[in-house]
Amino acid sequence: MVSVAEPQRRERKKRQTRDALVHAALTLFNAKGYEHTTVREITDAVDVSERTFFRYFASKEDLALSFIRDSNDSFVRELAARPADEPPFTALANAFRASLRALTAESGGSGDKQLYLLVVKLIDTTPSLLASLLRYMHDREQETVRLLAAREGVDPETDRRPRLAVAAYTALVVAANREWRTGGDDSVEAMLAAFEANAEQLKPALAGHWT
Repeated sequence: MVSVAEPQRRERKKRQTRDALVHAALTLFNAKGYEHTTVREITDAVDVSERTFFRYFASKEDLALSFIRDSNDSFVRELAARPADEPPFTALANAFRASLRALTAESGGSGDKQLYLLVVKLIDTTPSLLASLLRYMHDREQETVRLLAAREGVDPETDRRPRLAVAAYTALVVAANREWRTGGDDSVEAMLAAFEANAEQLKPALAGHWT
């Protein structure tokens, strides 16, 4: 008879294997470069078979973008859970803050908390991954637009505001990421500080003269 804890143990083991593959891959990508790292080297580092690798990821690219997908999934969940009385852009910003903290809290060690930065740097310096990220974000953006429109009770096909709000939010995150990864401080707190600093300047940048 299978105990109730057995399925939980299997799921925990699967998650540990997946996380180990991601960490090993990022370490190798950082040391050798993304293009020069093979799936075999990643699996050897974790002591699993290539067959096991492909149970979790379709390719190296799929693995490299997995953290971004996890981050976006967390963001969408947080946005869906924001209080209905929050203005749309406030809900977007608060969902970003909450999702970033949740993802880094799950990882545990201080080295793991730099995973987000490692992935951002890897994508930024690998043209093929950057192209894939832009395609992925374009596809997922529609989901956020629909969710934001539903919160406000508007039709995203006829109302431009949800799409414009998401576009402004995306630009804000991109600007914060760029400032963060070149600022010399790898901490999550520094990322959030960069986000806050850029958010404070968003309205002044769009309204009136800058002098």
